[in-house]
Amino acid sequence: MAWTRDEMAARAARELRDGFYVNLGIGIPTLVANHIPPGVAIQLQSENGMLGTGPFPWEGEEDADLINAGKQTVTELPTTSYFDSAASFAMVRGGHIDLSILGALQVSEQGDLANWMIPGKMVKGMGGAMDLVAGVRRVVVLMEHTAGGKPKLLKHCTLPLTGTRVVNTVITDLAVFEVTPHGLFLTDIAPGVTVEDLHAQTEAAFKVHPDARLAA
Repeated sequence: MAWTRDEMAARAARELRDGFYVNLGIGIPTLVANHIPPGVAIQLQSENGMLGTGPFPWEGEEDADLINAGKQTVTELPTTSYFDSAASFAMVRGGHIDLSILGALQVSEQGDLANWMIPGKMVKGMGGAMDLVAGVRRVVVLMEHTAGGKPKLLKHCTLPLTGTRVVNTVITDLAVFEVTPHGLFLTDIAPGVTVEDLHAQTEAAFKVHPDARLAA
């Protein structure tokens, strides 16, 4: 009835294009690096100062000095380069990153994003999300459709916003939606999930795209 996290990441990887500079958020988005389509060469950028991030290391081969922004150990490539955070965020703010794939706590039907804090709970910091959604050319959200049985795709976000009208595509464990000036459009659906199931678990209004891939 739903895509696994790896299947969600594989679906998100279909948004990648050859030559893209891509930033992956922590959590499910990091799995996208394992599903880069054949023939597609991208550069993964980490806002802590690494361009050309390699795959996760094999157990026992970790280097504690090589980490991504989510504090996960990664590897370097022959083309990897390093720089300080100021240069890294200059890349982001200057519009040099083609695509950012982020997790989310909530997304509104207008494309508003809330993903940095829950009031009353410990906040480690806002990270680079606010800069990313303001500076990158395209934003894809990768998240589970509900949390505790409550919808995460809403008419209006109730949590503090990371950015307004910044999300282009939402990929959940149940479906894929495109955010347009005319509202949300359902474009893809997980096997075994129906449009009626989605309406029951989605507060936001959405329309079914004419070319949507619906389950048989």
